[in-house]
Amino acid sequence: MNYRDRIVADYQIMLGKPVVKGTRITVELLLRKMSEGATSADLLAMYPHLEEADIMAALMYASDILANEEVIMLNAA
Repeated sequence: MNYRDRIVADYQIMLGKPVVKGTRITVELLLRKMSEGATSADLLAMYPHLEEADIMAALMYASDILANEEVIMLNAA
């Protein structure tokens, strides 16, 4: 699966934060709920229009962003 089919970022929707396509549900919200203990089943119950693939796409998006993150080390003065 390609997360780009389900996760989009448009400056006119949620100020450009990545969201599940066709919704205003942000990747951040899904990750936050999961970090608080929500399961995929919980998320599907809370947001009935979501699909399991949307949740997986959000996780794939987040892992891809972190995998490509660059760390810049500054010397302490």
